[in-house]
Amino acid sequence: MAHILIMPRQGNTVESCIITDWKVKQGDVVTAETAVCEVETDKAAFEIPAGASGTVLVILAEAGADVPVLAPIAVIGAPGEDWPAALGNIDYEDQGLEKEASSPSPQSPVPSPLYSPRATASLREENSDVGISPRARNLAAKEAIPLPVPGTGPGGRIIERDVTAALQARPPLSAAAKAFQHLNLGAGPGTVPAAGSGIGGRVTAADLAQSSPLPTPSSLPEFTETPIKGIRKIIADRMFRSLAESAQLTLNASASAVKLQDIRTRIKAENAFSEEYGLSKITINDLVLLAVARTLPRFPFMNAHKINDTIRIFSRVHLGVAVDTPRGIMVPVIRNADLLSLARISSEVKRLASDCQKGSANPDELSGSTFSVTNLGSFGITSFTPVLNMPEVAVLGVCGIEMKPVAVSGTEANTCGSDCGVRFEPHIGFSLTIDHQVLDGAPAARFLKALCEAVARIDLLLAAG
Repeated sequence: MAHILIMPRQGNTVESCIITDWKVKQGDVVTAETAVCEVETDKAAFEIPAGASGTVLVILAEAGADVPVLAPIAVIGAPGEDWPAALGNIDYEDQGLEKEASSPSPQSPVPSPLYSPRATASLREENSDVGISPRARNLAAKEAIPLPVPGTGPGGRIIERDVTAALQARPPLSAAAKAFQHLNLGAGPGTVPAAGSGIGGRVTAADLAQSSPLPTPSSLPEFTETPIKGIRKIIADRMFRSLAESAQLTLNASASAVKLQDIRTRIKAENAFSEEYGLSKITINDLVLLAVARTLPRFPFMNAHKINDTIRIFSRVHLGVAVDTPRGIMVPVIRNADLLSLARISSEVKRLASDCQKGSANPDELSGSTFSVTNLGSFGITSFTPVLNMPEVAVLGVCGIEMKPVAVSGTEANTCGSDCGVRFEPHIGFSLTIDHQVLDGAPAARFLKALCEAVARIDLLLAAG
């Protein structure tokens, strides 16, 4: 029986994928593991295997088409097999697509594709950008590459490798020069000299200013407009829905960071020993994640989802960690975090964050979290309101470390003199947002207090294993 190859679902938030290239053609013989095409979302690029051995009977989507997930893209079977019968009665009109071959038959040598760039363009909210893929546009914006560049994708579409080629052909830019280029992209690609006056031929801002002076205030446009689309639109929709469908309440507290800093300092000081045991790259954030993963099992109502009128409490902690990427915030998941050692948590969060920033994260690793953590402490933020990652019922915001007064008494006070009643000690801040539909303030406060105690005594937590 013929095998219908469908566009796989790449995570819960992906509704369609762009086919960037077909690696096979109709009539080719493939195995189940043969990569038949390359596809791209606004998060990652990947290959689709055939899924069955046989002959490619028909290709239903052209390169460059934006195909909905779970839609058929090819049929694989025995030579001469009746592939239209395998497809059955697909209602193409309900999909909003133009059926260019009204009655395909096995004898049709090259049937018209059901999905083409022209047909699917009308379905895309991003139809003004059909000439460039999302990954290519994001890379060009990050590296200040003027567009357009020559496109080698289907129909001349600009894809990521085209922007990468333009980047490799351009001399390296200093950070200041890159900022200058971001401001002056409208001047065109000829504004970057072949070599700069910086170290190793690096182009500096002064080099760019000589060939392309900054625009005067009178020549600047009154404003610019950027459409909200791709992953940014997904984030916008999620944040709006999160606030619209939940009763969010944020609690703030802080914990002594003395032990956190002591452990981090000792790890750095004893680098050879730390390297041997996989601890050399441990960060303050890794220690906080360990404390969260160890504390949550004592408060299972925090490790839960609200699904309609049902509360689903999880036995294992699947910890979501917010990652800042060029495409927007992404939340990869550390599975079974409550069972992992500090070294494993540290290595896993770094691997996941790296994949997210490179755009190669596995979609399965971007869903299924039961509790999330977002850290803005490196920016000096002392308090904020993290937004729930629905359907989770709680999210923890990690803030910066600041000095706070602590009362002293007894022998310690005497050593300071009669006028000394306080000392200053580093504290790390936490902002806990809960869904008040599910959690009351007092139970959430008890969890936050327990977490602060775990962080303040992180050395004992590590000793407990």
